[in-house]
Amino acid sequence: MEIGTIISLTAYFLVMLGIGLYAFKNSTEDSSGYLLGGRQLGPAVTALSAGASDMSGWMVMGLPGAMYLSGLANIWIGVGLVVGAYINYLIVAPRLRAYTEIASDSITLPEFFENRFEDKTRLLRIVSSIVIIVFFTVYTSSGVVGGGKLFESSFGLSYELGLYVTAGVVVTYTLFGGFLAVSMTDFVQGCIMFVALVLVPIVIIFDFGSVSAISETISGLSSTHMDLLAGTTALGIISSLAWGLGYFGQPHIIVRFMAIRSLKDIKTARRIGMSWMIVALAGAIATGFFGFAYVAKHNIPMGDPETIFIVLSQVLFHPLIAGFMLAAILAAIMSTVSSQLLVTSSSLTEDVYKAFINKEASEKKLVFMGRICVVLVALLAIGMAYDRDSSILNIVSNAWAGFGAAFGPLIVFGLYWKRMTFAGALSGIVVGASTVLIWIYAPITIGEQSLSHFIYEIVPGVALSSIAIVVVSLLGDEPSDEMKSMFDVMVNKVREES
Repeated sequence: MEIGTIISLTAYFLVMLGIGLYAFKNSTEDSSGYLLGGRQLGPAVTALSAGASDMSGWMVMGLPGAMYLSGLANIWIGVGLVVGAYINYLIVAPRLRAYTEIASDSITLPEFFENRFEDKTRLLRIVSSIVIIVFFTVYTSSGVVGGGKLFESSFGLSYELGLYVTAGVVVTYTLFGGFLAVSMTDFVQGCIMFVALVLVPIVIIFDFGSVSAISETISGLSSTHMDLLAGTTALGIISSLAWGLGYFGQPHIIVRFMAIRSLKDIKTARRIGMSWMIVALAGAIATGFFGFAYVAKHNIPMGDPETIFIVLSQVLFHPLIAGFMLAAILAAIMSTVSSQLLVTSSSLTEDVYKAFINKEASEKKLVFMGRICVVLVALLAIGMAYDRDSSILNIVSNAWAGFGAAFGPLIVFGLYWKRMTFAGALSGIVVGASTVLIWIYAPITIGEQSLSHFIYEIVPGVALSSIAIVVVSLLGDEPSDEMKSMFDVMVNKVREES
């Protein structure tokens, strides 16, 4: 590895650890501070931390790899994500910020569900915690896989060493700094990702002279890369666009809405977040698409398509800049892994340990348990990531669908439908999560093709979860007057303060 690359990456790691140390000194006095930052995030940090934790390694590895392999037919995922993220800011962010505070200052989603629906049985908390722990452990492993591939393809080091280094740095600053460290590092990482994803396509354009020259090269290499509909069907396009449905149920994203300091800041966060997202996604798409032409023009050997960004970083830039570009990949990976670790840890701590094991636990004890859980989840994710053939995009798509179907309809209905009941909420989680798992793993085929081959599992998952919520809620008794009153307080607060 070049000395310039080593310098850049060392500087990056030191900055991340320094932020973790700063956060450790400023935000770990109690569980609310450790797990939610005391609800004091500013709009810029909220926006970029939500974006960075959302996009993960799949934006700099998975999506460019898909564009490299198949071309413009993969652009529909980006379109669906942009639309879904914008609607999420509009309809979920304001009400969730207000409602979680009104509902006994809930600091985790399972706790909010329990308080919102007056669940005396605690079943909602148990089931939603299980969903978070299971899907996030899988989701976290995708980020660790990305780190392993990066260290193997870029540095010539072992895949396994990459797993431990990636997870080790993330665990360190998450362990000590909690939510504030995760959010602040996400902000820095979001800035790094933004610059890198803009820089690579621009340099390739200069190499070819124009975008039209790149298009002509691609057209000569492939008859399908320029076709938006190549190899896909109407159901395939719906499946890609349906990625946007997942936003409403992603705990690591919407927890930022819970932590923003005021409702008035949400509009500013939306503008910053959507601008960042559109440019970054366009850069990721262009990296894979333009990279297809660049690799062919210069006869560059390509192994795993998901390493196209890594390859381009090494051949296009001076080692010092290449180190910065590789730091962008680490930033994408670490920003998501840290968020997922913290959300999983918060669920284990608040929704399992405190709720069922030690109800009288002190704040100091809860913070300690939160840190222990961060380490345990990270170790489990590393173990799962030992499957070096794992596709980052496939792992992410499965976990994204699981959360989107289990929590998305529940959150939207819970924020907008006063008539929704505890039984309806529980049914929505169970039906949504079960549908996704059946769709992925059940031995059901059509013409020797799995169900997921025809339509993304989030579509039937969201549809059936929504139906279950409405039907079961209407069949049961109406919510209590106290629950309705709390709903009205939330609506009035959003109307007055937004």
